[in-house]
Amino acid sequence: IAYVVSLVASLFVSLTVTPALCSYLLPKMKRMELERDGFLVRFLKKWDERILRRVLKRPGIVLVPVLGLFALSVGLIPFMGREFLPKFNEGTAMLSLVLPPGVSLDYSNEVGTRAEKIIMAIPEVKSVSRRTGRAELDEHAEGVNSSELDVDFKNEGRARELVLEEIRSKLAEAIPSAFINLGQPISHRLDHLLSGVKAQIAIKVFGPDLDQLRLAGTQVHQAIQDVKGLVDLQVEQQVQIPKVKVEFMREDALKYNLVVGELAKQLEIALEGEVTSQVIEGQRLFDVFMRLDDDSRKSIESMQKIVVKTMPTGQRVALSEVADVYDTTGPNVVTRENMQRRIVVQANTSGRDLNSVVQDIQARVAKNVKLPEGYYVSYGGQFESQQRASTMMLFLGALSVLGVFLVLFAHFRSSFIAVQIMLNIPMALIGSVVAIYLTDRTLSIASMVAFVTLCGIASRNGIMMISHYLHLMQHEREQFSESMVIRGSLERLVPVLMTALTAMLALIPLMMAHGAPGKEILHPVAVVIFGGLFSSTLLDMWVTPAVFLKYGRASAERYVVRHQKGNEAEEF
Repeated sequence: IAYVVSLVASLFVSLTVTPALCSYLLPKMKRMELERDGFLVRFLKKWDERILRRVLKRPGIVLVPVLGLFALSVGLIPFMGREFLPKFNEGTAMLSLVLPPGVSLDYSNEVGTRAEKIIMAIPEVKSVSRRTGRAELDEHAEGVNSSELDVDFKNEGRARELVLEEIRSKLAEAIPSAFINLGQPISHRLDHLLSGVKAQIAIKVFGPDLDQLRLAGTQVHQAIQDVKGLVDLQVEQQVQIPKVKVEFMREDALKYNLVVGELAKQLEIALEGEVTSQVIEGQRLFDVFMRLDDDSRKSIESMQKIVVKTMPTGQRVALSEVADVYDTTGPNVVTRENMQRRIVVQANTSGRDLNSVVQDIQARVAKNVKLPEGYYVSYGGQFESQQRASTMMLFLGALSVLGVFLVLFAHFRSSFIAVQIMLNIPMALIGSVVAIYLTDRTLSIASMVAFVTLCGIASRNGIMMISHYLHLMQHEREQFSESMVIRGSLERLVPVLMTALTAMLALIPLMMAHGAPGKEILHPVAVVIFGGLFSSTLLDMWVTPAVFLKYGRASAERYVVRHQKGNEAEEF
């Protein structure tokens, strides 16, 4: 949006302010009286002309290498990794420490304190803060078995990846019963928004039976645990925990005219409680909460003695006469997605790109995990978002290229001229791919956005070159020849270089800011556009003249004839 707005603003300035300033300032410039170029321009034109004369006589000496470079750059793409977004550098880490469900708050707090001391012993760590459990009304409610630790780092010391790996290994050794998920605050929240799981990879197993789901989750975990680059691997904590079950005996309840639904409501109020009123004390408002005292709720025996009232006689009956109260087990949580039960195996990546890790996971799961009928696996998290966003970007990129072609065709009325101008796009791709390969070697959505942007930027050089060739033929009566192409190329050398260099120079600060906080998404954008402008500008100086001279005569002459007829008709 910012780029499009800036283009619109610059277009407005170029059509209004720039002509006005030229009318005032250019007539007063003494430099305008001289037709002599400066030393640097003379030097560049001298070498450009020398190269052009050779290239125009034998176009193959430049076209064949360019085709080879393009094939090489396309061949590099499969060797690059793929990510949804570049890795953020937030300066902090967020560690999720999950103990087995059912542990007490005191024990969870004790383990959390031990984890804090272990982390603080690492030299690069500045401070640690912790939250254990989250209230039920919290948007991200967690049990007391779950702790979140925010780790702040010093600016000096070892690389962040080495520090995080040390935190993982030390905590895994000291607290083997805990599941550890190490990431960053914004990244964790982003992952949670994408898949409902605070991890980059979410392998979701769907099916109707909880026991079978837990078995399938264990099988997936065992199948992928040795995948290279996979860290923080864990299965969602779905286990059987102790519970007290009250099972109503309908026939016995009927003897006392008790409706099971009403009886269940009475017990819910007695055991869980409800707000019955409110009390105002000064400026504060307090809820009056009613439930049985703790002694009546602390054991099965005391619960069996709970008295329930029958209707309409008001007779009082012990709960044990109309219900069985006994110890049992049940799932600690039942999670659903799209109205289906599911269990999640989650993990993060380290040292490898997301796409290659998930491809290995998919191969392992397909080979080693056999699910019963009615059960299936889906892959969520950043991988799912990356696949969806890549498809969308390819579609929008194709529309953009088509739009560029239609705009060029609408002006030149020649498909050949439009296609030749757009030859700058594959020439730009050469530099972009090589630039990515020499830096991050990872394609992300930010890189794809830059590729789409580059389609329009790279086309400008071709427009300036070819439109000037046509101008020389139409307005300066030049014939289509080698000398005309050389003249047009030399006269457009400086504008092409200035247009490209101003954009490239502006991108250098972002290119130098690799890994800087806040520049993670802008850096790959700058790398792609800089590399693309470099290759397209360099190759455009020789490829465009060579292709135009060899194949463009018929299209150029038709363009000139059509415009001459249009001008004659206007004069008539």
